Amino acid sequence: MKQNLRSNFERGSSRWAVRRAQWKALGISDADMEKPKIAIVNSSSDLAICFSHLDGIAAGAKKAIRAAGGLPFEVRTAAPSDFITSAGHRGGYILPSRDLIVNDIEVAVEGALLDGMVCLASCDKTTPGQLMAAARLNIPSLVVICGYQPSGEYQGHHVDIEEVFLSAGHVASGQVTVEQLTGMSDNAIRGPGVCAGMGTANSMHIVCEALGMTLPGSAPVLANGGKMWDLVHAAGARIVQMVWEDLKPRDILTHDAFANAVRVALSLGCSLNTVKHLQAIAVEAQCDADIYGMFEKFADHVPIVAAIRPNGEHSIEQLEAAGGARAVMKRLDDMLHQEPMTVNGRTVGENLHDVSIVDDEVIRALDRPFSNKPLIVIVRGSLAPDGAIIKLAVADDRKMQFSGPANIYYSREEAIEGLNKGEIVKGQVVVLRGMGVKGGPGMAMTSAFIFALDGAGLGEHVAVATDGQLSGLMNKGLVVGEISPEAAAGGPLALVENGDRISIDVDRRKIDLDVPDAELAARRQRLRQRAGRGERGWLSIYERNVQPLTKGAVLTK
Repeated sequence: MKQNLRSNFERGSSRWAVRRAQWKALGISDADMEKPKIAIVNSSSDLAICFSHLDGIAAGAKKAIRAAGGLPFEVRTAAPSDFITSAGHRGGYILPSRDLIVNDIEVAVEGALLDGMVCLASCDKTTPGQLMAAARLNIPSLVVICGYQPSGEYQGHHVDIEEVFLSAGHVASGQVTVEQLTGMSDNAIRGPGVCAGMGTANSMHIVCEALGMTLPGSAPVLANGGKMWDLVHAAGARIVQMVWEDLKPRDILTHDAFANAVRVALSLGCSLNTVKHLQAIAVEAQCDADIYGMFEKFADHVPIVAAIRPNGEHSIEQLEAAGGARAVMKRLDDMLHQEPMTVNGRTVGENLHDVSIVDDEVIRALDRPFSNKPLIVIVRGSLAPDGAIIKLAVADDRKMQFSGPANIYYSREEAIEGLNKGEIVKGQVVVLRGMGVKGGPGMAMTSAFIFALDGAGLGEHVAVATDGQLSGLMNKGLVVGEISPEAAAGGPLALVENGDRISIDVDRRKIDLDVPDAELAARRQRLRQRAGRGERGWLSIYERNVQPLTKGAVLTK
């Protein structure tokens, strides 16, 4: 016997009557009102190519849900794009947009007491935001991966949006001309979807599959390709069945599932943003998984089995053709927990049983990996007692130790101005502080400075230490990001003075401020309480309520 649906109100009640009046006016029949009511969460926007195809996907999902015996309702959320939404307030809107998506979904779906939801995942913050909402609401949910964009060619060479982003930092030094940058921009994107590299978007799509929250074989996938459409139709049918089975996110988002996701992220050298996003999802799922601790624990034991641009030379298209996330998980079979449930009603082990790897060079065996060194490294020490993150590259043979005097700035713009004035010289550790989740507020973006530093020829000669956000793709030189506690929360970064020596040792996972404890104690006594930036609106709400990065930078306590 099928269960009662929470969306079916008592006949004759006030809620039943007013809702029926609304829905009858929309052309919904009484028979349809008894069916499972499914939200299609659509983060669509004309602002960015990442989202330009989602309205069409939503229409296809509606048809599939109706055909499976459900009643679909499309709801909208914020639609942030890193390359567009980062323009205002020092990039401070980017991370807070994730939590805005979570609350958008809660209001629409929980407010209406719908029975399940299909989330259309696109750019960086939509996937974690949707997973966080699924974990919070804990109603049957699955994510549809809406795919990566086709990239292009310029002057006989591959070009994508990431290369445009990196090359912009080389214009000031003359290594790239404005005309060349214009040509690259003209050719980098050939269709809808997310950035084509192993940035945060594709990383989170893959992590979503590793968690079991999307249908097997979903990531990565070419936007608007035949495979993507097959998955859209399958998801529409599956979500209705999940409602009848009462299969919920917290049945899937277990401690072992998070451990699997961390191992997969490490094996691909995924975006460093996967760390805080996975931690946030765990918090919303009320799971006690310590994601930062998992990345530390597993880092030296998970080899890099695929090196996708910009980590290596292979493309995201080649990863999909080689078998995608499923094939990567098959490579890691002996390392993964087999028992976690997934949205298709089968366990991880059952889903991987018949999987094969199509290309042994793109997804390598464990005994011949691209590298045995982790690309995501958590460091701690007197400057970052709660941790910080370094993102490396597969072929990284640079010196893993650095020590030098601090040179302090308070924004990427101020640091770029200092670079142009010649204030930044070889041997320094450039400190960018007051840019964390509270200090930004919202984590100000620092990558433009990192790439400008590289363009000036100092990337290999200057280290950077910041509580701000770094590119999920790559960072030139030795860059320690997301230092926690942040300066605005009174972390040691707030006590650094110009000229203080900072020591970084990647191999030992250390970052230290070489100042005597007594001197630091005296500075703390003199430290004035931070004055806010005087923000209003959403950033002000975020600043007052956001939790530390080690708790996922969520807004719930």
